Amino acid sequence: MTTTRPLPTRSAPPEPITVPPFAVISGEQVQRALRGREHRIVELVEAAYRLHGAGHSVNPPSVFLRFPDRPSSRMIALPASIGGDGQVDGLKWISSYPQNVTAGIPRASAVLILNDHDTGYPYACMEASIISATRTAASAALAADRLTRGRRRPMTVGFVGTGLIARYIHTFLAGTGWSFDAVAVHDVSADSAAGFRCYLEQSGAPGPIVVHDSPEQVIRMSDMVVFATVADRPHIHDPSWFAHRPLALHVSLRDLDPAIVLASANIVDDVEHCLRAQTSLHLAEQLTGDRGFLTGTLQEVMTGLVTPPTDKTVVFSPFGLGVLDLAVGKYVYDEMARSGELHIVDGFFHELRRYG
Repeated sequence: MTTTRPLPTRSAPPEPITVPPFAVISGEQVQRALRGREHRIVELVEAAYRLHGAGHSVNPPSVFLRFPDRPSSRMIALPASIGGDGQVDGLKWISSYPQNVTAGIPRASAVLILNDHDTGYPYACMEASIISATRTAASAALAADRLTRGRRRPMTVGFVGTGLIARYIHTFLAGTGWSFDAVAVHDVSADSAAGFRCYLEQSGAPGPIVVHDSPEQVIRMSDMVVFATVADRPHIHDPSWFAHRPLALHVSLRDLDPAIVLASANIVDDVEHCLRAQTSLHLAEQLTGDRGFLTGTLQEVMTGLVTPPTDKTVVFSPFGLGVLDLAVGKYVYDEMARSGELHIVDGFFHELRRYG
């Protein structure tokens, strides 16, 4: 009996490894790619949180650069890598200079670098203060939705801190279907509070918009409170202000006294990131010596592993993960590539021959 053996198959030759072209994406392009797409960006952020929770990311601790002669200023490097269909590596480099505000320019400025998965070569540099504000706002909107399921939906909202981040959070709340009977506002700067009120009125926010002299008034009258300040230490100390059990979106991380943290149910985006750098949660850990006051992560809430209680104030404290910046930045890059609007810098990588 004659048997025939299958002929050996030849695998396709590997794709040649090439250096990707390098593109620069301006803030105007970033804003145009993201404007009006709140639902889509929240979906991207949710997917990034799920990948991170499932271990398909690398998100080391942020690196803080501080200055002895400028103690209120800092620069932060957020390296990260995210898997999934849109896998990408990269770094956000963001500065925070609070004194800029008095000069009439934004506090934060940033760039985001995207690196090629196969070669490590950077292939895009984009303006990232808009990306950073967008992913922060999308995270807050996602948390507001997930953490109010099973409890009375907030009908009043308060903002303590009224800068760029507060504006983006309100935009994302409105863009994902939230509407409030009233909005309460407080800022240590009367000009900032007035400017934010003007923005709310122009955006068509329904109901009264009231500027208050103290954060206490805002907290007591709000079902949901957004903390978006530049505070570097707790300035909200009285747990009784939260007796009505609001949802607190503690975006700025350092506003709440540890006593308030310990009296609340605490949801974070990443445990190790949030309990460092003298955040309110970090101070609570130092005070108690353990982490028993943590309820869980937002990813655990999304997967049903954790159900936030209804008999306590729920505080969401997001450190702001670099993987979120990468997810949003990759979306912007893909939109610019699809539309043919990438600004390629020809010859950016020049010395590409090993021996000349």
